[in-house]
Amino acid sequence: MKTLTPIRFATFAAFVAAPFALSAPAMAQETTGPEVYVGAQGGYHDLGDNPFGKDGSPIYGLFAGVDVPVGPLVAGVEGNFHLGSGIIDREYGATGKIGVRVGDRGQIFARGGYQWVDVNVRKAVGINAPDSFDDTSGDYLVGVGAQYKIGTNTALRVTADTLGFDTTRVTGGLAFNF
Repeated sequence: MKTLTPIRFATFAAFVAAPFALSAPAMAQETTGPEVYVGAQGGYHDLGDNPFGKDGSPIYGLFAGVDVPVGPLVAGVEGNFHLGSGIIDREYGATGKIGVRVGDRGQIFARGGYQWVDVNVRKAVGINAPDSFDDTSGDYLVGVGAQYKIGTNTALRVTADTLGFDTTRVTGGLAFNF
């Protein structure tokens, strides 16, 4: 299995978040109430070493959540659902997040929660699994992300997550705020 060390994950996350952090000269807080959002995203989820073949899958799906300003911070909850086009049939989960606004358009956040992944055994190992075989497993999720508002109610976002420090998932998407 591939091992994603905390140092490698932190380095990658800092690399992903740097453009957002460097583009804003000062922190600002304009939103005073909860901000509800929905969005679509796509990316890739690498499940680790599979001695029988493929170990990852492109994924695409939806997410929804709410952010609440708490002083200079932003706290929130989010749910997601993805379909895969490789060895992942589907995945879904929920996270809590805490972040900080960067400038009047950016946000950098960390999150943690739980994610379930339904693997297509036939595509993963080349044989059909028995009907009674449970091909869904779950683990805790930790990750980081950043978003940047490109309009009044629209934001681009990127996230980098890991499940149990065994997998790597990177996504990018578009969020719509209400």
